[in-house]
Amino acid sequence: MSATPRPGAAGLGALPAMLYGHAAATPQCPALHYLGQAFSYGKLWRRVERASAHLAATWDVRPGDRVGTLCLNHELQLVLLFACARVGAMFVPLNYRLAAAELQAIATHAQLALLFHDDAHAALAQEACASGCRLAHLDRVLDHPSPYGIDFPNVPDDAPLLLAYTSGTTGKPKGAVHTQAGLLANARASWWAHGMTPDDHVLSVLPMFHVGGLCIQTLPALLAGAQVTLHDRFAPGAWLDAVAQARPSLALMVPATLRAVLAHPSWPDADLSSLRGVMAGSSTIPLSYIEAFHAHGVPLGQVYGATETGPVSVVLKLEDAMARPGYAGWPQPEAEVRLAGPDGAEVPPGEVGELWVSGANVMAGYWGQPDNGLPGGWFHSGDLAHRDADGCIEVVGRSKDMIISGGENIYPAEIENVLVGLPGVQECAVVGVADARWGEVPVAVIVPAPGAPRDTLAPGPVREALAARIARFKLPREVLLLDDLPRSALGKVLKPRLRAMLEARRQPG
Repeated sequence: MSATPRPGAAGLGALPAMLYGHAAATPQCPALHYLGQAFSYGKLWRRVERASAHLAATWDVRPGDRVGTLCLNHELQLVLLFACARVGAMFVPLNYRLAAAELQAIATHAQLALLFHDDAHAALAQEACASGCRLAHLDRVLDHPSPYGIDFPNVPDDAPLLLAYTSGTTGKPKGAVHTQAGLLANARASWWAHGMTPDDHVLSVLPMFHVGGLCIQTLPALLAGAQVTLHDRFAPGAWLDAVAQARPSLALMVPATLRAVLAHPSWPDADLSSLRGVMAGSSTIPLSYIEAFHAHGVPLGQVYGATETGPVSVVLKLEDAMARPGYAGWPQPEAEVRLAGPDGAEVPPGEVGELWVSGANVMAGYWGQPDNGLPGGWFHSGDLAHRDADGCIEVVGRSKDMIISGGENIYPAEIENVLVGLPGVQECAVVGVADARWGEVPVAVIVPAPGAPRDTLAPGPVREALAARIARFKLPREVLLLDDLPRSALGKVLKPRLRAMLEARRQPG
């Protein structure tokens, strides 16, 4: 097999064909920077061709086989993704933050044929593959010359490529299947969301075992012919240094990474002038975080979605970010969004309904389930939202987290957004607990900032500070201080666990 791009892209599959096109047209243009290494589009494509040959000849990977990775962010993950697309296999990035038993369950459920790992996760990979899948170090992807004479299959655009497992916060993790055509549709949504062009430079630091880190900016940037600087993991100082030195134009953050950057000693004098915007996702972004970035002249937009939706579904674009802080935005052009009432019908403007999504980048279905998880072609998110008069969508919470107190609906995000802006509050969560009189009442759990005087976070002062901003019936009945909040492996607050803990505290004895 030749080590250089071959003429023509027929049969490559939708994603490899896009990468090949950039390699053929602009082979010297920078594509990927990783831990001091630089890869042009021509070099990146040659690595994909070489990895594809090894998957087929060295590892006997066939169309439909599942190939996993268990590692920190690594440039070879991206090479393997495109190589799996080239041979018609499925790429399964595993979450290294999970316990061995959880990983073993996923490896068994996915029926992994092969799992690549890095040094740090060799022992964990061994435990994960106790059921018998083959193991290999990531270095084996390209550790010797490519085999020649490989007869690659013609891979259809609708071939399944990415098997992404959900975080499993409400049950066992499920594997969302995304096709090559679906991932390309998601890239188009990302290009629209960011106004992305080949001139852009994305700083990628979120874990690529999740669709956020992989599919909101990183993969779309490579498919657009733009540059990506990839970090193996997030560190606030390294992020600030990279913005100042690598001069990226775009970055993606989540609340935890935003908080870490804002708390870093270098933040007040940080040089963010290269950034034309930062996108945020994962959960509701506190207004104080948004205001802090806007004060530095950097719009903080938002991307709403889920593992099942590609994830780019609803977007607050950068040009709208300053005017509508806290909103999720508008559906991307190829997505249809319904805010559904209990009967499944669209609720009137201004009323709250469950957010349903349909579109070209929504998953093909759940792996191994007869029911694809898309009743009537819609993904039911479980998130509650409303539209304003301009059609802009605001997510107000999860349906299972909504508190019904004395017949009134209380959305925890409303309280949390105000709470997190109070002096001395580092993190917070609001959950409903059972109450004999009201049915449920809201309880606030606060993680104090380091050095914050705890007396200012007692129930009385907190309720007094909130009273001017939210209705009286929404005020927390209790305020509990904790050193940290229970979180999933993806960093989301585990509200069912928090609620159970609060209910246990109320039991006599």
